[in-house]
Amino acid sequence: MALSSTTRLLSPEEIAVQAGQQVPYLRLPERGTLFAEREMRLRQLSAGGHAMRDFLVFMAELAHVQHELLQAYPAVALSDAAALDAASRAGLPPLPAEHWPRDPAWRDGLRRLLDALLPRLAGSPALAAVRALKDSSGRDDAWLDQQADRLLTGVMLGLDLAAAPLIAAALQVHWTHLVLATQQARGADRLPPFGRTDDATLCPCCGSRPTASISRIGGDAGFRYLHCALCAGQWHMVRIKCTHCLGTQGIHYQSPQRVGTDSTDAKPAIEAETCDACGHYLKIVHMERDAFVEPVADDLGSVTLDLLVSEAGFQRHGVNLMLLFGDPDDPSGDDGGGG
Repeated sequence: MALSSTTRLLSPEEIAVQAGQQVPYLRLPERGTLFAEREMRLRQLSAGGHAMRDFLVFMAELAHVQHELLQAYPAVALSDAAALDAASRAGLPPLPAEHWPRDPAWRDGLRRLLDALLPRLAGSPALAAVRALKDSSGRDDAWLDQQADRLLTGVMLGLDLAAAPLIAAALQVHWTHLVLATQQARGADRLPPFGRTDDATLCPCCGSRPTASISRIGGDAGFRYLHCALCAGQWHMVRIKCTHCLGTQGIHYQSPQRVGTDSTDAKPAIEAETCDACGHYLKIVHMERDAFVEPVADDLGSVTLDLLVSEAGFQRHGVNLMLLFGDPDDPSGDDGGGG
């Protein structure tokens, strides 16, 4: 495998923005489809002899249980109107992952998730890790909260890498519900609780980094949205713009190509958008090339692209809570995960 690189010209999205066309800034996740679509894509990716087939199948089972958990999530404490308005005035996300006082419901959700997941893993290499977390999770709430803190702040030191995807799965469901419940509680007759914040590189709902970006079809055809690693909110950012430093110079699109093939003939559904200025990259998935792409699933299914881009000297901006890279003894925790 080798990397091919292309430099994009001005897209219809940039032309539309410059012409004054209104682009929806925020797309919230849909309770009934978010994890179901992720499961479907993971199963699709695992079906073609993928080198990470066992892992992708495990992730599909996990997404299946996440979907079930989200459909009947209990009521949790929400931010009041005054706090939402204060966050808006300050240009901050109203449900910040690093500082939000987590409702104990997230731990109960984790336990229900483990109970539902275990029977689905007969013969799976992941069975031992799931059983180990289930056997320990009822004894030490403080340890679970400590692990959650490390996940949400990107600290690898002391993080249990085997348990991390399971804890992250429960946190994803919790924050997705938190965002949707906050939106519903705010009501259609008032200003929405979520909007633009001062840091365009982070989720305007919870302040987390994106996993990848997605070029959409349909009513949002051609528009690029960043997909939050935690709450699955998507926020608009024009293409040909670095998602780390917000620069517009030296932006290229990298894709893995077989040696000896003509890269101009290929239109891969996933690429890495790299920035020469700051040396970071974020993957982008293209719905116009494959209507079934899903940012988290396709990120997990394209680790080879991460390796190739990293070998070229670029550092990942995005994070995938389902697959974390890095030395758990490294206190910097700056790797950010990958997939």
